[in-house]
Amino acid sequence: MKRSIPILALLCMLLGIPGSPARADDYQIVTEEWAPYNYQENGQLTGMTTEIVRAIMALTGDHFEIALVPSMRTTYLLNSRPKTILYSLFRTPEREPLYKWVGPIVEESIYPYQLADAQQPVNTLEELHQAPQITTRKAGLIPDLLQAQGFNNLDRSASVNQQLYRMLLAKRTDLIVGDTAAGVAYNSRQLNIPAGTLRQIPVELYHSSLYIAFSRDADDKVVNAWSSALDRLRHTGALERIMRKYDHPVRP
Repeated sequence: MKRSIPILALLCMLLGIPGSPARADDYQIVTEEWAPYNYQENGQLTGMTTEIVRAIMALTGDHFEIALVPSMRTTYLLNSRPKTILYSLFRTPEREPLYKWVGPIVEESIYPYQLADAQQPVNTLEELHQAPQITTRKAGLIPDLLQAQGFNNLDRSASVNQQLYRMLLAKRTDLIVGDTAAGVAYNSRQLNIPAGTLRQIPVELYHSSLYIAFSRDADDKVVNAWSSALDRLRHTGALERIMRKYDHPVRP
């Protein structure tokens, strides 16, 4: 049975207080709300990568607690708290030397979206730069990446991904960006958005793979055991079965 994280331990972790009540030999796993990979449903943490992480621990015999924390806290905890594991994280050149990596789990791309009946369809990178407004989340890799690429039309006001879709449907913005295709499909189902309402703009803004990241102090034996367990899930077909549960395309 999955152990729930004690309230005191969670508060200590969120506040960055050292010496939380967690056992000294335990690792703490953190993740954020990002469907369909990791999210809360009916009070339970679930998602495609959550299931993969639990399947890995079933093979390694680990029983590390998992905490769902605000997205702006995830990398802070990974950088500041010893023996911390974070999923799901894009592996970038800047992040490469900061952590120990297990993966890849899935390969993903980020595209912008607009309403399919928009009067001015956007089809090129230049048109994206010239658009009046592109709405994205307040914080995270994607808004930071777009800012670095010279997008001066960003509206970084969304606190959660579903807010992006609500703003687009209410015509409070013309363009949104922040989810993978799997995320768009999931949120469209959750918000009862009819098929064909959203249009994927044919401009790939980002392409990478999602990984599990360990803090640098993690024992190599633990990291290697998780890596071997993930390989075993992949070779036995268990990884593919989990991905198909979430309607995620399985690439050869």
